[in-house]
Amino acid sequence: MGTIRKTITATDQQDVWIEAQIEAGDFIDDSEYIRDLIRRDQTRQAELEAIRMEVIKGKRAGHPVLLTRTHSKRR
Repeated sequence: MGTIRKTITATDQQDVWIEAQIEAGDFIDDSEYIRDLIRRDQTRQAELEAIRMEVIKGKRAGHPVLLTRTHSKRR
């Protein structure tokens, strides 16, 4: 997979936070931290979409379905 260089703007407070994550040893550099945030957001969005689909499915079935976090992960 190719890479594309992007430029972002962060507040001083956000920069301090990013640098703290790097200094804690969780990430090598700013780019790694931002890529991790993107991956986590993509996962979250996929989970939300799965929940939305279950709600639609439940509405179409005509009977209530209890949705929990574990319910969506069982599939």
